[in-house]
Amino acid sequence: MLSSLQLFCFQCESAMANYNSQDSVTKKMGLLHTEELYKYLLETSVYPREPELLKELRELTASHPLSMMSTAPDAGQFLAMLLKLISPKSTIEVGVYTGYSLLLTALSIPENGKIMAIDVSREYYEMGLPVIKRAGVEHKIDFIESEAVPVLDQLLEHPGNEGGFDFAFVDADKENYWNYHERLMKLVKVGGIVVYDNTLWGGTVIMEEESSLEILRPGRAATIELNKALAADPRIEISQVPLGDGITICRRIH
Repeated sequence: MLSSLQLFCFQCESAMANYNSQDSVTKKMGLLHTEELYKYLLETSVYPREPELLKELRELTASHPLSMMSTAPDAGQFLAMLLKLISPKSTIEVGVYTGYSLLLTALSIPENGKIMAIDVSREYYEMGLPVIKRAGVEHKIDFIESEAVPVLDQLLEHPGNEGGFDFAFVDADKENYWNYHERLMKLVKVGGIVVYDNTLWGGTVIMEEESSLEILRPGRAATIELNKALAADPRIEISQVPLGDGITICRRIH
């Protein structure tokens, strides 16, 4: 049975699918509103470099009703490049789904790197787990089935965890993004990176509220407020990148 959070996510993703009735490739094309141009990007630069097991997990996920929750492959390629540049050894992932972004993180960080992966659904994680095992990176992952805020709060109960993480990726319930941000600003070290997914929320951030689908409005409002708050946060430097559904990279400076 779906939890209330999973049910809400399902409704949101179904609404997004109905909002954009084009094929699955087009639904992931972000701000490239020409399907042919997005396919060119994928087929020329993304798919030829995508690791075979990452491709397998992406294709496995594509058959799932909530496949739109997965990280877009072009955004994933960017994240992998970022991870290889900063070479983090201790990371947090909030929101896992079937593990596409988790697998690309595990493949990109050093052999002794670790990922604390938090999600409310072990069922979805276990869909991708056989692929993760065959990739030989399961030992890097500590999966925790839970809401994320209690786990982050528990980490902060131990002062030694403050500044103990190099990188975090957040792709979960949008209404809680700022709650995650406040905690991650303590857990991620100065100079560390936090990346937020879906910061353009299907393009609804530029729409009038009444023009967006009702089911998307809470996420739209939360995303608009998040974007304003991140832009004004003196603790970070930011770059919002129009890949996938929008990703915002934050570098902690204080």
